[in-house]
Amino acid sequence: MSAPALTGWTHVYSGKVRDLYVPADLSAPGASDRVLVVASDRISAFDHVLTSEIPDKGRILTQLSLWWFDQLSVPNHVISAVDGVPAEVAGRAMICKKLDMYPVECIARGYLTGTGLIEYRQSQTVCEVPLPAGLVDGSRLEPAIFTPSAKAEVGEHDENISYEAVVTSVGAETAEELRALTLEIYTAAEAIAREHGIILADTKVEFGKDPATGAVTLGDEVLTPDSSRFWDAALYEPGHAQPSFDKQYVRDWLTSPESGWDKASDTPPPALPEDVIERTRARYVQAYERLTGRTFA
Repeated sequence: MSAPALTGWTHVYSGKVRDLYVPADLSAPGASDRVLVVASDRISAFDHVLTSEIPDKGRILTQLSLWWFDQLSVPNHVISAVDGVPAEVAGRAMICKKLDMYPVECIARGYLTGTGLIEYRQSQTVCEVPLPAGLVDGSRLEPAIFTPSAKAEVGEHDENISYEAVVTSVGAETAEELRALTLEIYTAAEAIAREHGIILADTKVEFGKDPATGAVTLGDEVLTPDSSRFWDAALYEPGHAQPSFDKQYVRDWLTSPESGWDKASDTPPPALPEDVIERTRARYVQAYERLTGRTFA
């Protein structure tokens, strides 16, 4: 689905999930310093944006991000999620400070799984961070580790990189601040999630420099099922993949014989069946409601 036309705003960019707009009248006071971030219902998997959408997904991501921003003490980019937001995208959009984004995906891992597990099995490291022997899928990492990746364009693969590569990219002082803030966010959020019976296995956050103050500022989304792995603490059992509150359900269907899709091919993934769409939406709603204690409506 293409980005909607919004009165008073000019569409400037579409990512896998989000559409960005700038004020149509950039001469208005403060207009050049802000951007409208709209979360669509698009869903991506294996670096493909699927043709199917997940109803309400954008609203869930936005409302959960706003809730997390309120829980964290880290400066963030939100100006307003109400005042000035066009009615057509109310509930799924935020007016934010325009940041100079750093070209780094900042990832904190508190548990070993996913691409980290693949690297560990090959070299006993994750992003060149050495780990103890004998870990399995789902093993807890204490303390959590910073495992950055390089941002990729839509349709390309994010690439895991070393901390030294981050230093080369943004400088030693900024690299250390990005690492410290990422681990601070993970540690605080992991404790909050655990109180609600959810394990935060890992999370990806993004930062930018606030041009007005020079401060490193949290941007994009934060601690959503799109950017994090959430597991049910009651079902946690190391040694195999864990049931999750994210789009893993979509990934599992796409790689199953039922989908008929070859992940290694150049062909785009097929449309999702209605039951997969409904169950995926239910997982997103469940994550929101369990974490926030609110009913999604």
